[in-house]
Amino acid sequence: MLSLNGTSFLDNSLYGVSRGVVQQHRRVAPPMVVVASVRSNGRAGDRNVSVLVETSLKEIRDASPAPPADKDSKSKVTGGIGDVYGEDTATEDQSITPWTVSVASGYPLLRDPHYNKGLAFTEKEKDAHYLRGLLPPVVVSQELQVKKMMANIRQYQVPLQRYMAMMDLQERNERLFYKLLIDHVEELLPVVYTPTVGEACQKYGTIFRQPQGLFISLKEKGKILEVLKNWPQQKIQVIVVTDGERILGLGDLGCQGMGIPVGKLSLYTALGGIRPSACLPVTIDVGTNNEKLLNDEFYIGLRQRRATGKEYAELIDEFMSAVKQTYGEKVLIQFEDFANHNAFDLLAKYGPTHLVFNDDIQGTASVVLAGLIAALKLVGGTLAEHTFLFLGAGEAGTGIAELIALEMSKQTGAPVDETRKKIWMVDSKGLITRSRMEGLQHFKRPWAHEHEPVTNLVDAVKAIKPTVLIGSSGAGRTFTKEVVEAMATFNEKPVVLALSNPTSQSECTAEEAYMWSEGRAIFASGSPFDPVEYDGKVYASGQANNAYIFPGLGLGLIISGAIRVHDDMLLAASEALAAQVTEENLESGLIYPPFSNIRKISAKIAADVAAKAYELGLATRLPQPENLVAYAESCMYSPAYRCYR
Repeated sequence: MLSLNGTSFLDNSLYGVSRGVVQQHRRVAPPMVVVASVRSNGRAGDRNVSVLVETSLKEIRDASPAPPADKDSKSKVTGGIGDVYGEDTATEDQSITPWTVSVASGYPLLRDPHYNKGLAFTEKEKDAHYLRGLLPPVVVSQELQVKKMMANIRQYQVPLQRYMAMMDLQERNERLFYKLLIDHVEELLPVVYTPTVGEACQKYGTIFRQPQGLFISLKEKGKILEVLKNWPQQKIQVIVVTDGERILGLGDLGCQGMGIPVGKLSLYTALGGIRPSACLPVTIDVGTNNEKLLNDEFYIGLRQRRATGKEYAELIDEFMSAVKQTYGEKVLIQFEDFANHNAFDLLAKYGPTHLVFNDDIQGTASVVLAGLIAALKLVGGTLAEHTFLFLGAGEAGTGIAELIALEMSKQTGAPVDETRKKIWMVDSKGLITRSRMEGLQHFKRPWAHEHEPVTNLVDAVKAIKPTVLIGSSGAGRTFTKEVVEAMATFNEKPVVLALSNPTSQSECTAEEAYMWSEGRAIFASGSPFDPVEYDGKVYASGQANNAYIFPGLGLGLIISGAIRVHDDMLLAASEALAAQVTEENLESGLIYPPFSNIRKISAKIAADVAAKAYELGLATRLPQPENLVAYAESCMYSPAYRCYR
């Protein structure tokens, strides 16, 4: 490694860094990958940064696609292949000092997942970066690497082994990981996310190798601003954060919930085109009430009961303030897998002041609404002409219900209080009615209607006679044969959505839904199920996966420079997704488009979300591009290998 110390500079534009690096290293060594590093000296405002800089800025600019024409250069989105250095205007005015520059080549280059290409380094690159002898003589294309890796992954019979193989690849060769995931998204999505990620979180302490995100525990209280500076990337656009209290349908997994933010952000990149270096996974560790974990010698989190009340609120508030101070107004913070009693409060508290989004409440709602809009083409009628019954009245169920009510209000012009009356809910104590009002949590009260008490689901189905049955309970096998058969007695095509994750917690399987409804059900689930053959016909089971929505939503917020998330953006995302369901999809029983087209789906969703941000006056990247779909596509990250010569 060669090191060059330089004087401090106040402008953290990395174009400025590259010019200085190129001039000072041109006489020292042939072209190679250069890493500019900033070391903190303990003073306020200093930070640690690691950024790829290549020796010829002109070569990079020539090799990169030109960004769309824009009168205001600062309004250009960052995150795509043309974003060489990942500038983010949210941090332009923050100084960096002092600085050192190091030249990375040879063996260290092969150990850097951001720039390692494995056997794909060309002969010229091997000479330029001192890789001769460190690699076999063969030069392998990225396409052949993908073929080889898929063959290796398919050899594993255990899903967790496939997950670990993918995580190993991500830690070794980042671009190959995303190329693999994009090219084989339908096969690998269940591996890197639900349902396999649930098992990975349960066993995270055992399989943990190296950190993939930031762990912020109660030990860091009062120091979170400094902790954020320890993260090597400072141009963050999306943060996914969890406190691990309600991981999927598995409950309190404490610190081991980190698998969720890591998995979500992998999808932000693969499906939504957000560059990996702009993504930050965070776990807030306030302890766990899971006795099994507290007694597990391999548990990696705080060994104490969960902090609550003031102590919890102060830690979250410090985190939110530190994020805004460090990354600016336009960083998207996605809350993930918080328990009900915190999820609603956090969204209500920080929604007016931060760019925040709760995927369990809002993302799930948006994707389910999209499926219902598409299903109307099969069952007929409008949303307002249908009756909805939910099993589960937590953050997912009430979030879905509210968005359905908002969409009905938008379509009919009726007040939301009126459209809510078409939606009923069953919780652990039975049908939610006005007679139970005093004992209900605040988020359940809008769904308490006049009705006699009903204590179980099957009686509720028979009493309410819903056309749509939605499960968000986290309780497996609760849509029994009697429940589904009851739905089928008064619906020609009953809509049955079993949304709970992972697969073991699904309210019913695809096979059960089709068998018990005699092939008439319109079915979708939260976790994937194989196609089902019934009475000589094959039914393709749709998956109401949040991955349809949040990557495109995030991209739309970024390309518009949005500063707040509005309900109308969620409605726009739902309508954009539903519009992409074809007649062919519907004929095979699908109410969602295939994941094979997910990047184009995300671009269309991003465009519609961005358009709504501009319409609402919440966008800051001005002027608005003329063709938002083309603009979104041009801004998406590409995993294709860069040429380091």
